[in-house]
Amino acid sequence: MAKHLLLVDDSRVARMVLKRTILEIAPDSTFEEAGDGDAALKVLADSTFDMAFLDFHMPGMTGLELLETIRQSNQELQVFMLTANIQTEIRDQATALDAGFIEKPINKTKLEGLL
Repeated sequence: MAKHLLLVDDSRVARMVLKRTILEIAPDSTFEEAGDGDAALKVLADSTFDMAFLDFHMPGMTGLELLETIRQSNQELQVFMLTANIQTEIRDQATALDAGFIEKPINKTKLEGLL
């Protein structure tokens, strides 16, 4: 089943790696991308997604702040927080907002069960 996914990361390379890895698992997936939280909110206002992947460290709002904003209007979107920062506090906050947590670097094994 094809999925429409939102990839939010300030690193274009990180978005490319994530996209390539997802396509190995779910080749029919479609994507929209954003480089920061504000751009992501604009994309979310214009499209419906099955899943979103949010980087934690971004300019402007963090991925966690973006997640909090998303949850104000969308409780259904499946969201995963991506970060190399594995602090328990961040993981707990993401979990409290009903988001999954994936440690960077991203690889196929970490994503296989999600898609």
